[in-house]
Amino acid sequence: MPQTAPSRISDPISLYTSTFSPEFDLILACCNDDSGGPGSARIQQILGHGVDWERLLQLAQHHGLVPLVYRCLSTAVGVAQSASLEGLRQQDKQNAHQTLWLTVELLSLYRHLAARGLEVLPYKGPVLAEILYGNVTLRQFSDLDLLVRAHDLPRIKAALADLGYAPGLRLTQAAERAYLKSGYEYTFDGARGRNLLEIKWRILPQFYAIGFDVDDFFQRAVAVAVQGQRFRTLCDRDLMLVLCVHAAKHAWKQLSWLCDIAQLARSRSLDWAALRIQAAGLGIERIVAVSFLVAYKLLGAAVPAQLDVERDAKTESLAQRIVQLIVAEEELDPESVAYFRLMMELRERGKDRASFCWRLLVTPGSGEWSAVRLPGALFPLYRVVRVGRLAGRLISPHSGRG
Repeated sequence: MPQTAPSRISDPISLYTSTFSPEFDLILACCNDDSGGPGSARIQQILGHGVDWERLLQLAQHHGLVPLVYRCLSTAVGVAQSASLEGLRQQDKQNAHQTLWLTVELLSLYRHLAARGLEVLPYKGPVLAEILYGNVTLRQFSDLDLLVRAHDLPRIKAALADLGYAPGLRLTQAAERAYLKSGYEYTFDGARGRNLLEIKWRILPQFYAIGFDVDDFFQRAVAVAVQGQRFRTLCDRDLMLVLCVHAAKHAWKQLSWLCDIAQLARSRSLDWAALRIQAAGLGIERIVAVSFLVAYKLLGAAVPAQLDVERDAKTESLAQRIVQLIVAEEELDPESVAYFRLMMELRERGKDRASFCWRLLVTPGSGEWSAVRLPGALFPLYRVVRVGRLAGRLISPHSGRG
């Protein structure tokens, strides 16, 4: 168990129930429920004052917490209120069907690729649900994520085509070569819908300037059993860093990501000193610290003392800003100036901020390739197109959006 946060960090604002709507406060209480402790008493208090059940369902869906909220409240509400849970019950049932189907699909994909000598690391979806909660239906997810080695991509795409999967992004040969260097994933559509599968050769696009080594992930991978099938997946320390970075990339907009981080910290014996050293080497100590501070403020989750979050004076103010964004349900446009500014502030090293700016400025992507069609000989000019599009966003009257 991680040690609790140092006393100088401001108290969890989840204790100040007047700050939030009853529905948001109830979701926080469910996330922090300790089956009979203060969390349960808080749930009963909120229910006693009344909640908007439709709004509660919307929030639970938005934050990816339908299974957790339904199971918590199904044991907390009385007979008189049980009908109020019908919306949550139906959504939980749909989630269970979806997650079980995706789990079966993962088993099929994993065996199909393994039979062709292709090694992949599933690291979210059913595998993460099993690691954290011991049941694939207790976590909300809608796709599968497989980490691969970049040089295996052509064979993996061919193997997936055998199963009816087609990439959602179709590129020219020149664009595909560039995308493999700067991008990080292909999404695949299947018979059951679009974007069902994400094949990643990096955790993030290159312009984020976070140098995870995928080969190291494979070397440190550990085994986990899901529905009787053994998979190799990220070790606990790599998983924690990846979860923090993924949440940061999306400005922590979903509470489920904070719950995952808190649950991993609670349930596994992590070497926090080694994790901090690894985070420092990647230049993401601030991202990890902000993740734990936000989880502390909203969920009451413990902050490992070994992370020494008070050492960086900016983490507290950043955490406060993130909490405000989450409470307001304000989603930053990932192509907006506000988003770029936040990503810059989350990096503690000047060289990483400089790399982020430079790569963001000169790295073209699918937006540039679809906006202008250039012949292969002129492909390097897409960098100019990229600069022009970014400049247009800055001078546009709608530059706040993008």
